[in-house]
Amino acid sequence: MKARNYKKEYRQYHGKPKQIKERSSRNAARRIMKKKHGASYIKGKHVDHINGNPRDNRVTNLRLRHPSKNMADNKHKT
Repeated sequence: MKARNYKKEYRQYHGKPKQIKERSSRNAARRIMKKKHGASYIKGKHVDHINGNPRDNRVTNLRLRHPSKNMADNKHKT
């Protein structure tokens, strides 16, 4: 098995401005939920954007989900 080239992946995908903004927004959503519920409550859970838009960080659009349920939910996939 060939080793992944993480630097190349970052340059080609993760380092693009759109991805940087979306990652920043997902991190902000996690901070919002951490402030609302506390760090121990959200530990091991995913923060899900109900409408699928990672930049929409309204509290009413965020929910905590078990990782397996969040990853199995395909309604946000395009």
